[in-house]
Amino acid sequence: MSSTRRSTSTTDRREALRRQQEADARAARRTGLVIKAAWATGFAVIAVLLCVIVWAVARPGSAGTASGSLVTPMGATDSGAVVIGNPDAPVTVTIYADFMCPYCGTFERVNGDDLTAAVDAGIAKLEIHPMSFLDPQSSGTKYSTRAANAFVTVANTDPTLAWNFDRLLYANQPAEGSAGLTDAQLVEFARQAGVPDSVSATFATQQYVPWVDQITNQAFDSGVTGTPTVKVNGQVFSGDLYSAGALAAAISRAAGA
Repeated sequence: MSSTRRSTSTTDRREALRRQQEADARAARRTGLVIKAAWATGFAVIAVLLCVIVWAVARPGSAGTASGSLVTPMGATDSGAVVIGNPDAPVTVTIYADFMCPYCGTFERVNGDDLTAAVDAGIAKLEIHPMSFLDPQSSGTKYSTRAANAFVTVANTDPTLAWNFDRLLYANQPAEGSAGLTDAQLVEFARQAGVPDSVSATFATQQYVPWVDQITNQAFDSGVTGTPTVKVNGQVFSGDLYSAGALAAAISRAAGA
């Protein structure tokens, strides 16, 4: 009898130990999941905070405006655009872009030929808003502002040359986060676009910086949330910005409407 009781007692203890081990394992798994969830939540919160910080730094509105008097380029629209092409063209293509924005570069390189053809044919005019909110991404050189000022300076003299210059800047676009093109390089690309030296020599005065700052804020205040933003006859283009032909087709449809 005593042998049977000892055997039964041993079996019971083993069973109890097994159950306890299983319970401990389940508890450990639950603890691990809680810890992982906490880490994931923490990383998500950090990511959101970083995005908010970057947006607050990049968006210029709260930082004040550039010093100097406000000079508006000839032919600029009240909404802050440089106009390229026939003002009476049936289609208006509006482009919000920053010369440091890599997506803007892809957009312009893919669609540049189609936009040029539409302008040359008198089908469309371009309204270009040269924004400067990516200045913090150029290692302190304010490349977005310098490039936008140079572009507007050319546009004030000859919008056609400004478009040539625009295309050269995007064809030779510096990487986001780099120092951007130097002032001397901006002058050289302007020369390649056919801009007279007498015009490019005034880039250094930064005459249009206050205007660029103003129209950048104006774009954000109007509801623009990123670049490139493209509109066809006032309607945001929701098609593929980065594949050739999609925007050209939309322009053709708008011209025939």
